[in-house]
Amino acid sequence: MQKQSSSIIRFLSALLTVFAGFAISVSAQTANPTPDEVKPENLAPVPEVAPGFEANDAKLPDLGRVGVDLMSQKPLALQEAIVRALENNKDIEVSRKDVRIAEFDLTASKGFFTPTLSGTAYYERSKTPNVSVFSNQLVTTNDTYVADAEYRGYVPQFGTVFTASFRNRKLVSDNPLTILRPQFDSSFQFRLVQPLFRGRKSDDARRNIEIAKKNLTITDKEFRQKAIEITVEVQKAYWNLTYALRNLQVQRDGVRDAKQQLAHSRRLVEEGVLAPIDAVAVETQVANLELNVYSALEQVNGAENLLKNLIAVDRNDPLWSESLVPTDNVDLREPLTTLPDALQLALQNRIEIDILEVAKEINEYDRKFYREQLEPEIDFTASYTSSGVAGTANPDAISIFSNTASTERLNQVINRVNSLDPTAPPIDQLPIPPARSVPESFIGGYNGAIGDVLKSRYPTFRVGVTWIWSPDDSAQRALLGKSLVQQERLRVQEEQLEQAIQMDVRNAMQSMKTARARLRAAAISRDNSEREYESEKRKLDAGLSDIYKVLERQTALMNAKSAELRAQTELNKAITDFQRATGSSLEANDVETRLKK
Repeated sequence: MQKQSSSIIRFLSALLTVFAGFAISVSAQTANPTPDEVKPENLAPVPEVAPGFEANDAKLPDLGRVGVDLMSQKPLALQEAIVRALENNKDIEVSRKDVRIAEFDLTASKGFFTPTLSGTAYYERSKTPNVSVFSNQLVTTNDTYVADAEYRGYVPQFGTVFTASFRNRKLVSDNPLTILRPQFDSSFQFRLVQPLFRGRKSDDARRNIEIAKKNLTITDKEFRQKAIEITVEVQKAYWNLTYALRNLQVQRDGVRDAKQQLAHSRRLVEEGVLAPIDAVAVETQVANLELNVYSALEQVNGAENLLKNLIAVDRNDPLWSESLVPTDNVDLREPLTTLPDALQLALQNRIEIDILEVAKEINEYDRKFYREQLEPEIDFTASYTSSGVAGTANPDAISIFSNTASTERLNQVINRVNSLDPTAPPIDQLPIPPARSVPESFIGGYNGAIGDVLKSRYPTFRVGVTWIWSPDDSAQRALLGKSLVQQERLRVQEEQLEQAIQMDVRNAMQSMKTARARLRAAAISRDNSEREYESEKRKLDAGLSDIYKVLERQTALMNAKSAELRAQTELNKAITDFQRATGSSLEANDVETRLKK
């Protein structure tokens, strides 16, 4: 049994060994490749593309700018560039249009209170069936001529509305009950409506006018803000072009110096002082510096096109074909001021503050308006009317009160009643009324009716109040609540804006300090680079140096010259940012923004 058990154990151990070996082999086949297998030299071969390629064309392209005549130079001062931009820039022109639109909106809002004169004139012919017991005529025909006029005016300060109307009618009727044919009717009425509570100080029309006035102010300030932004853009573009042109000159001077060094090196090679390979190094330096000239020229082209895009009238402006030459001195000096003074100046001049103040004024008017909407709507009304009538007596007119036949029949009935009881008190007979005649005051034409109006023969006076009450004023209270929340929001925005302005001023002043320090370091670097370059050239002539150090010093000098002007340009741009931060860009550049009328 022991032998059998040990045999089974050995068999199982061998079986486990076989399975373990198989698992290891599988794991080895699926494992990640070793680092040696992913080395660049072990990668698959890269297919050859353009084998043996070499650029053998040593000819330089034309040293010019696309679309610009270098012989046609345009001297340009910074102020002139700013004025051109404010006159021609498309964004400024859009802002001008916005101001004009706001002016028209204000005029349209005021149109509500423009007095109006209206009138009506027509002729009407009507036929109506007769259903009256006082006439046997089956159909009545009326010819009516109407001419009315009405004048409506306002007193905006108090919300007063008044109307004056003049009405005229000529009636020609075949109605036998009409005593005048034709009949002229005229009247004059003056009516006044005065709000006592709601609508006395403000209403929708006056609110729209005030908002339109404030929107015009906002639009005008936004135009000024756009003018400042364009001024800042022009300033930076102007100084970028100044730097680009100066850098181009530095690169061309470097090429000139390198070619002089190349000629000098070739002489030293001929004298045996330098090896021929050293002259080859100088030739490479010349080629690289010539490339730098083209790069600098491209930079000039981009800077000039950016400035032209800001100041040109359109794409057909002759300015596009001219070479701009900045004439302002590049060495601007930063303004001498303290942080409190700069902050005070910014809070006085920044357009964002002014725009926010206008928004607060609009909100204040809204709050007053919505508070008034909670008051009762009661209006005082008064009117005066003077009427007049005239015409020609109608010969066919009848009167139910002067019918003799009817009176006689009634008297016969009274006689019969009296005869029935002789002892009873007798009933008096009805007197026969005389035929009705038209009063003399009614006889006349149209002038007679007008005379009645002017003499106030038939006046009517009316005085009273009208009122409207709604049990639910939640909508008005919601609007008032909204305006109160807007007031709080504007207050928070004001605090946020003042804090942002403080940050702008602080950053701008710090940037000027840093730019001034950078300019100082760049000036020292340029001065030292000049001395090192001259010293290295003298060492080369004395055999104490090599051409590679001279080329290194030359490159360092060119970079130092470019860095010095770049530092001055950055200082100028930092001054520009300070002017923007304090809102004094227009004043600092002596530019006045005016609308084109």
